[in-house]
Amino acid sequence: MRKLPVLPTLVVLLAVATMVWLGAWQLQRRAEKETLLARAAANLDRATVPLPAQITDALLFARVSATCASTGAWTMAAGRAVDDSTGYRHIVACRTTDGRIVPVDKGVSTDFAIKPVWAGGPVTGTLSHAPGSTSLLDRLTGNATPPQPLIVADTPAPGLKASRRPDPASLPNNHLAYAVQWFAFAIAAIVIYLLALRRRSR
Repeated sequence: MRKLPVLPTLVVLLAVATMVWLGAWQLQRRAEKETLLARAAANLDRATVPLPAQITDALLFARVSATCASTGAWTMAAGRAVDDSTGYRHIVACRTTDGRIVPVDKGVSTDFAIKPVWAGGPVTGTLSHAPGSTSLLDRLTGNATPPQPLIVADTPAPGLKASRRPDPASLPNNHLAYAVQWFAFAIAAIVIYLLALRRRSR
């Protein structure tokens, strides 16, 4: 019987150990996400609180209030209004009285070319995450950039419909699927390597 090749075997074992560790880490993240989802659901019924200096996910989906001392650039993303119609969310960069920049969703329109007008002032709404995108690899490895906080305003800008209030059900909880994928990768790596060794022995 031939001896196992040392270097390739070490490489495969290291890769498998890394995949198993990533799978176990995703299972841990799943438990953390379930706790976050439960807290977010409870936040829906909380009384409105001033926007804190440190915005964390502990306030996700809670109602907050702030004052926009000035506004900056507008951006758009796909959205849905309170009447369940779809369109374009209009999000403005809000500079709060303490100098922070917080995006504010000021409503939905069906007209791509519309230019909302809102100069700032008091805003009350639901704390959510600003739209963004991360790659599958970043999500699998936990390297995804933390989403930026977003206030979905109750009162829309003139000419817009109010955006639908964010729902905790929209938060993805795919960590179990990611864990299964990593474990499957580990098993596949072992099987492929064993087959390669068997072919080599022949």
